[in-house]
Amino acid sequence: MITLTLLHTIQPIPTQSWTFADDEPAIFIGRAADNHVVIYSAVVSRHHIEVRRVDNGWEIVNLGTNGTYVDGQAIARVPVTDGLILRLASSGPQIQIHLEVSTTATVTQSQIVVGR
Repeated sequence: MITLTLLHTIQPIPTQSWTFADDEPAIFIGRAADNHVVIYSAVVSRHHIEVRRVDNGWEIVNLGTNGTYVDGQAIARVPVTDGLILRLASSGPQIQIHLEVSTTATVTQSQIVVGR
């Protein structure tokens, strides 16, 4: 599962969150109503970010004209790590990403035939 959490503008406390299953191929974030996550802010583009499934993980792709920032650096594309905080535009809203790794393991049972 992947959870996106909108953080308060002044303090790093959650204000809203969205959770998606691992089988979701892409999650779109932006100001337009057709995004999975809609954020109303003048600095957020209509289609600002794509969070997409790659191999065994996720990556963020910037689509916005005002940019997407991780640790103060503008990014074009970056792999997602648990706890990653990104900012939409240099002064825009912050989103924290949490990844939940499935711990369900498949157990196979072998049948042993003992001769008589």
